[in-house]
Amino acid sequence: MSSDLRSDPAFFELLTGSYARLVGAPLVPEGANAQWLYDDAPFVVVAHNTDADPRFVYANKRAQACFEYPWDEFITLPSRLSAEAPNREERARILEAVARDGFVRGYRGVRISKSGRRFWIDDGIVWQLIDADGVNRGQAATFASWTDV
Repeated sequence: MSSDLRSDPAFFELLTGSYARLVGAPLVPEGANAQWLYDDAPFVVVAHNTDADPRFVYANKRAQACFEYPWDEFITLPSRLSAEAPNREERARILEAVARDGFVRGYRGVRISKSGRRFWIDDGIVWQLIDADGVNRGQAATFASWTDV
């Protein structure tokens, strides 16, 4: 994967194609492209890679606003740091379920922003990033709203 996935059509296809195959619904409206998902989507989308300590590789502008990290910082952040230490075990269980089942719907959990603001994610969907050849490229998540704790 290239280092800048904001408008990468192949990464957009990985995100949207794997979501559609696993969840059985489109992630984006018909006709939407990578630039729309990054700039204009009214929902958060984040993705991390398959490293031993997975690192975010994608965060659309809605995610950057929610987590309070600019792009250049977000894509260097280990994804485990999006949850406080006491919540990381619960996060790990969800990611294991996603690895086993392909996706999890209705996810709810507490996350933390760069400033330390804690917030609830409600009704999130987390899915495996499986390319057209069946290769696991990481995991992604989406949610449309959050509530400060």
